[in-house]
Amino acid sequence: MRLLEHESKRILEKYRIALPVGRLVGQGEPLTIDGPVMLKAQIPIGGRGKAGGILAATQAEEARQKVSHLLKSNIRGYIPKAVYMEEKKAVKQEFFMGITYDTVAKAPVAIFSAEGGVDIEELAQRKPALVRKEHFTVHSRLPLHRAREIVAEAGVSGKLLLGLSVALATIAEVFLDYDATVVEVNPLALMDDGRLVALDCHLEIDDDAVPRHADIAAMEKDTGRVEGERRMSDFERLAFNIDNLDHRGVAGRVIEFDGNLGLIIGGGGASLTAFDAIRAHGGRPANYCEVGGNPSVLKVKELTRLILSKPGVDKIAVIMNVVSNTRVDMMARGIVKGILESGKNPAQTVAVFRVPGAWEEEGHKILSKYGVPIQDRTVSIDEAARIAVTNTH
Repeated sequence: MRLLEHESKRILEKYRIALPVGRLVGQGEPLTIDGPVMLKAQIPIGGRGKAGGILAATQAEEARQKVSHLLKSNIRGYIPKAVYMEEKKAVKQEFFMGITYDTVAKAPVAIFSAEGGVDIEELAQRKPALVRKEHFTVHSRLPLHRAREIVAEAGVSGKLLLGLSVALATIAEVFLDYDATVVEVNPLALMDDGRLVALDCHLEIDDDAVPRHADIAAMEKDTGRVEGERRMSDFERLAFNIDNLDHRGVAGRVIEFDGNLGLIIGGGGASLTAFDAIRAHGGRPANYCEVGGNPSVLKVKELTRLILSKPGVDKIAVIMNVVSNTRVDMMARGIVKGILESGKNPAQTVAVFRVPGAWEEEGHKILSKYGVPIQDRTVSIDEAARIAVTNTH
């Protein structure tokens, strides 16, 4: 889940990272300003500045007009529900710092550059020597002395080195405390008075960890928080509610399509692979979804019932990659219960079942009891998709 800028800044504020004075403003609100301000559309995506989502104003009436303009604008597929207005700061120097998770090294990585305010990926390609990276562990966190080494390697010294090191170690704390996948402060600006101030920030929380944080979970459930160009359908909203039935695993992140074959797919990037394979073989998906992380039988059952409730959907394809974190027997039990509660025959409803993983033998016993044909791990995802499409016609 990606937080909006003002939401991210409230978290940074808890960790005593300095911020410009700012507040949310809405449509038609009378404004008073003491000097130049920045007006920032609150959308959950980067690149706002280049897309016209960040504007400057020097007078109250100008600010009001620009706020109204931003709230009516389509910015990178989103229509802002609010604008964050903050004082415009005189900046002496800008820095980049961030923490993310390196899936190859299987460890958090701290990133720092003495050139902030730019796209870090682009900078890393053009001038790799200017971007410093250092892995650390969840248990040891990022000690201040290691943060100091990272910043020093970027050519920073003196009093500034100490301030930047504290900021880098602090955002590492935010990253771990909030189960984040990304914490990025860009730019962290050096003011004329020597203060370091976070002018912009980007914070993403691991979706599976959201229920552990009551404040973040409340944001996620706020349907008026973000408005995309494409609005969530009633079907997708019901699926979203299913995924929130309990904290166990993922079952219910769904995008609706107008096809006739229901999909219950997942396992890393396997959901995209299976979806594309279904279409490549001439199938018409009724939905895209992600399932994994060992969802409860209840969630799988309710998702199955929801998909089968769509008009014209009589078949479902259950395809996953080899999974060690999802029990096949629980998937099978949920699928079968959902089909039975929909008043259908499992043997005639499951177009394909290809879920290799933990408790696989027990899952196959459940499916065999109801006459559901099973494809084991020797059957590729592509072949499973072909079988599903063949059995749907």
